[in-house]
Amino acid sequence: MNIVLTGQKGLIGSFLKKELIFKGNQIVDEWDLKDGKDISFMGNYLVDSKPDMLIHMAAHCKINQSITNPERTFQSNVLGTYNVFEFARKNGIKKIVYFSSSRVLSKEKNPYTASKLYGEELCKAYKDSYGIDSIIVRPSTVYGPIFDETGRLMHIFIRNALQNKPLEIYGDLETKTLDFTYVSDFVNGVMLAMNGPWNTAYNISGKQETRLIDLANFIVTETNSQSKIIQKREELAQPQKVALDLLEIEKLGYIPRVDIWEGTRRNIQFLVGLN
Repeated sequence: MNIVLTGQKGLIGSFLKKELIFKGNQIVDEWDLKDGKDISFMGNYLVDSKPDMLIHMAAHCKINQSITNPERTFQSNVLGTYNVFEFARKNGIKKIVYFSSSRVLSKEKNPYTASKLYGEELCKAYKDSYGIDSIIVRPSTVYGPIFDETGRLMHIFIRNALQNKPLEIYGDLETKTLDFTYVSDFVNGVMLAMNGPWNTAYNISGKQETRLIDLANFIVTETNSQSKIIQKREELAQPQKVALDLLEIEKLGYIPRVDIWEGTRRNIQFLVGLN
């Protein structure tokens, strides 16, 4: 299958790209800002390779930054996503895998969740209007062995612990949770979704809601760190509890293999190796 990727340089994109190639697919075009290719300019770009599918992963994904600078979120996640869908329409691509976010399911709303819901609505609109099938994938706190330039929480916690810097938790220490997903499990879920029913939304997580205080304590112990764990006031419009319903992806046989503690150890080992 000939596939176009956006955001292939990120954590998820880099691992998914390897798996797609391993399964015999051809990556015929790639768009990532790290390569100087802005998805905001995709709309009028035509390719000769006749792609079968487009997988859209590129996004601005930090909620606190989206609140501070909603225009950046609009340019990337709204205008950019519109141009990605137009690229698909004008190039005759009949399948789109759209990466939304588990945060759209939370009661807390912000410019980031609004932008991701816009993309979900585009999936429905381009199906009804142009016959383009889609899959909506909602990741939950994906982490893995890569130097994470976006500054995900797992990466920050481990790097700070290795440098004996404080680990900061924004919210109630007893109740603040996330549902972490090791990247290999997530990629497996995406591959299952691509072979399952289309025009469906799939929530994908490690199915292990975890208190951040427990994760922070585990990292401090595993790294023999002198770091202190500091409670901060909860951030504006940030989800405080995250646990996903995985019914749709579990119908396809999805079972997460790497639990949060083993995955965290792997991440620690990787980052220690970089020092």
